[in-house]
Amino acid sequence: MPLAGDEATDEKRDAVAASAEIVGAKWTTLLIYDLAGGTRRFRELEQSCQGISSRTLAERLRGLEASGIVRRRSYPESPPRVEYELTDKGRDLLPIIEAMTEFGRSWLANGTSLAAVPPN
Repeated sequence: MPLAGDEATDEKRDAVAASAEIVGAKWTTLLIYDLAGGTRRFRELEQSCQGISSRTLAERLRGLEASGIVRRRSYPESPPRVEYELTDKGRDLLPIIEAMTEFGRSWLANGTSLAAVPPN
């Protein structure tokens, strides 16, 4: 058991907290997963994340853009076209997404339902 004043433990805890802040927000992990497949438009992301509101999607994308995880490209066409893609920093999250995928597969294969997970 780590000691409360252990600096290394505090650094690890800070690192876990930083990671959780990024991937812990509802929909964020799924957006990163979807963008791992390549550039997507707003409507495509909205359709792949059924149940997300346009407002929430816009907020999540703005936050990911502000964090340097997602790049937004706007094209001056009629009608205007906006596309989103992962940056290098965003692609650095893909091993975490893959680990979550493997954990989820194992969890579901063992007959554990998502209903057994306490809500946030």
